[in-house]
Amino acid sequence: MSVLEFNNVSKSFGEGTNRTDVLKNINLSVEEGEFLVLLGFSGTGKTTLINLMAGLEMPTKGSVTYRGKDITGPGPERGVIFQSYSLMPWLTVDGNVSLAVDTIFPGMPKAEKAAKVDHYVKMVGLGHAKTRRPAELSGGMRQRVNVARALAMDPEVLLLDEPLSALDALTRANLADEIEAIWDADKKTCVLITNDVDEAILLADRIIALNPDGTLGEEFKVAIPRPRERSAMNNDDTFKRLRADVTAYLMDVGIKGKIEGSKLLPDVTPIHGVPSAVAEASKSLTEERFLDFSQLHKIYPTPKGPLTVVEDFNLKINKGEFISLIGHSGCGKSTVLTMAAGLNPISKGAIKLDKKHVEGADPERAVVFQSPNLFPWLSARENCAIGVDKVYPKASQAERQDVVEYYLERVGLADAMDKPASEMSNGMQQRVGIARAFALSPKLLLLDEPFGMLDSLTRWELQEVLMEVWSRTKVTAICVTHDVDEAILLADRVVMMTNGPQATIGKITNVDLPRPRTRKALLEHPDYYTYRQEVLDFLEEYEHGAKPKPKPTKALAAE
Repeated sequence: MSVLEFNNVSKSFGEGTNRTDVLKNINLSVEEGEFLVLLGFSGTGKTTLINLMAGLEMPTKGSVTYRGKDITGPGPERGVIFQSYSLMPWLTVDGNVSLAVDTIFPGMPKAEKAAKVDHYVKMVGLGHAKTRRPAELSGGMRQRVNVARALAMDPEVLLLDEPLSALDALTRANLADEIEAIWDADKKTCVLITNDVDEAILLADRIIALNPDGTLGEEFKVAIPRPRERSAMNNDDTFKRLRADVTAYLMDVGIKGKIEGSKLLPDVTPIHGVPSAVAEASKSLTEERFLDFSQLHKIYPTPKGPLTVVEDFNLKINKGEFISLIGHSGCGKSTVLTMAAGLNPISKGAIKLDKKHVEGADPERAVVFQSPNLFPWLSARENCAIGVDKVYPKASQAERQDVVEYYLERVGLADAMDKPASEMSNGMQQRVGIARAFALSPKLLLLDEPFGMLDSLTRWELQEVLMEVWSRTKVTAICVTHDVDEAILLADRVVMMTNGPQATIGKITNVDLPRPRTRKALLEHPDYYTYRQEVLDFLEEYEHGAKPKPKPTKALAAE
């Protein structure tokens, strides 16, 4: 039986020339007890769609019904869990959940209300934190309060608007498992919006893609038996095929109709070829052990004594090698990267680049951070030129301009070079950040979760942009990431770090996959999931804060 029904629904905002059509001709039925996942990316109208289900928006055309009756506003039978927590900061965990219960069940006896609150707080694993206030909770714990509050209202339908997207990978996975367990126990109808393909497949009975033009896209039935164990999925042929099909569809329709304001990476070569200044700057003294981390330590003083964050980190990297550095939050990945950049003093040991000790920041070591840190009043061209003018003092103004335009073209900004950073999307700004780093023609490129703030499609697209530009320069690179697929996609070797404190290298996997690489091609490669399993097994071993004894790092460094 259909619970929620969309009949030829369109939704637009504004009037006349300012009108924006967000959703177009949506026909959709959500069945009783179904777990439906709507998979889409920024700008596809996902939140508008769930707001229509919740009664927070009304359709411009068509009708949205709940059990055959028009939805005219919010109702307790439809519980909504948003991406942001919206908790009352002065109330405890119990207090925030009680507020919802008091609103929905004003006539319920006090003892019954208290029992209801207690039941759902314990259900989301916060029984030990009942008296804490939001400021005392982690992001994952706050979102659990949000889930408990929605469940305590006893809705018939749970509407989840990217509730996990602001969380780190491990917390996100754990909370997704809890949501599935709650859905399975209560047999509620669930509609989840996400931009994470794996999350969609693990949770859904049915996946529907949203197209960038505001229409519904292809529907994918998920025929994988429940319960679906996360690590087991990696060896499931149905999962692999569905993952490849959904990814291919999203990349095709998403990139084709991208609301990014920039074109695809152009495959063009300037008439002057690679700028001479770039070729000159890329010369080096050595090929092997080009970058050498030797017995690297990072120790911070604390009131309780010295805290060793990174311990005995040993790694030899050849010129032109691309390394992915992966591990759980707090394992010291970014600490290693900032020491390599010269932004964080080395406590013990050494880092040598091209036979010279790393001491202080230097443009020969370019860094791309999660946030691109552009000057908002300057254009893409001007933001890139700042570093280039300093790096090539002997080059002419025309040659320096060649360098800037060469890399801005390669990241897909040929038509937006003079656009101010303040008018750019996050994805466009990160393109400028990547172009700026390459334009310095560094000996070492350091990337600290460069795509962490972007939606999946923009992330996928920029990963391919990064690989395309890197394949032309072959600059030695290290990328810090939480994302297993990103780590394998980019790297020649994936270096896995143990949990902190006293984090070190636990394992190194050599990735022998053909280049140039694309996400679609890798998902089809017979060895891809073997590499993925190696990394997943390591991360799972360290998942709950355990500190298994790592292999000797000197042996690993020589692999």
